[in-house]
Amino acid sequence: MTAFQALITIGLCAAGTMLTRFLPFILFPENRETPPYIRYLGTVLPYAVIGLLVVYCLKDVNIFSGSHGIPELIAIAFIVVIHKWKKNVLLSIAGGTLIYMLLVQYIFVG
Repeated sequence: MTAFQALITIGLCAAGTMLTRFLPFILFPENRETPPYIRYLGTVLPYAVIGLLVVYCLKDVNIFSGSHGIPELIAIAFIVVIHKWKKNVLLSIAGGTLIYMLLVQYIFVG
């Protein structure tokens, strides 16, 4: 890749990033009411994304071999307890990730 091609690539990446950041403010200015459909998506999409992440994280768990999904179940239980207790999404995610990594690295080694 030549220097000119690299410069064009960086410029296009920057323009694409700026477009995705600025487009919502252009389409839905502050002085106009947000359409009901967009508000609806704002309420349901976070739950859909979390559901998608749970399915993605558990798709390769085999309960008939290896650690039988025990580290995953322990991490999920930890996430639920921490989230019910502290009601902090970042703490729940970080704590669950930490517990899972400790379990698979030191306890369920195989």
